Amino acid sequence: MIVGIIGMGLIGGSMAIDLKRRGFAEKILGVEKEPVNASAAASIGLCDEVVTFEECVDRSDIVVIAVPVGAAVKMLPRVLDRFQASDAKGKIVIDTCSTKSQMVRSVHYHPFRACYVATHPMAGTEYSGPWAAMPNLFDGRACIFANAEESDPKALATVEKLYDTLNMRPTYMNAENHDVHTAYVSHISHVTSFALALTVLDKEKDEKHIFDLASGGFSSTVRLAKSSPDMWVPILTQNRENVLKVIDTYLEKMREFRDAIEDFDSEKIESLICDANRIKKIIR
Repeated sequence: MIVGIIGMGLIGGSMAIDLKRRGFAEKILGVEKEPVNASAAASIGLCDEVVTFEECVDRSDIVVIAVPVGAAVKMLPRVLDRFQASDAKGKIVIDTCSTKSQMVRSVHYHPFRACYVATHPMAGTEYSGPWAAMPNLFDGRACIFANAEESDPKALATVEKLYDTLNMRPTYMNAENHDVHTAYVSHISHVTSFALALTVLDKEKDEKHIFDLASGGFSSTVRLAKSSPDMWVPILTQNRENVLKVIDTYLEKMREFRDAIEDFDSEKIESLICDANRIKKIIR
């Protein structure tokens, strides 16, 4: 199995490490538009060869699109067009993007749509680039398969095996539901982290105090604010409607806390915190 990975950053690079060392891929072909990142991916050993987009698509059995969703939504039709041009029906392309609706819509009527399996491995860190890649990143995490019924059954089975090699738990849903759920469990977390970081930076002009006083709670809450804008700008714009609904709900809850604190309403504050504590039944 030759796996071509377009985008050798955190997700693509980490996938390359484990697919190779766990025996799923005999060879990894990497594509990187940034020369520094391409050189790093090769020197670190994330891929066996750094190749062009065209060579990657032509030589790979499975093409993995692991670039920001703004670029991925334009790239996916190009991959399928190249499949069609060479009548390469046995080939497979997957993506790892955090939004799915625009991805699946972009190729809904493509003659080679069945070669595409829409996936979202729910794993990551706040870091990016080839240097962020690590083994075991995906172990025990969930992988979303979106609109799986639109993919060829053999292609789907192969991709399920790929993610099984990464020790991921498969979950199946349609693209629209995926985008709603990720807005609640992932996208709002990043927005609030960005907002908290901006709040602290705006009020605390002496950065030394931030580092001196930062506790584990602050560090863990603001950790996501280190995430790359190249990745998150297209995610938040593509999933705009769902993210806006979640932000509105979040602001309502913040207003409840603000009003209770302003009114010295200890019972209301306690009630809000106890209600929030119910999350312990879901996340341990």
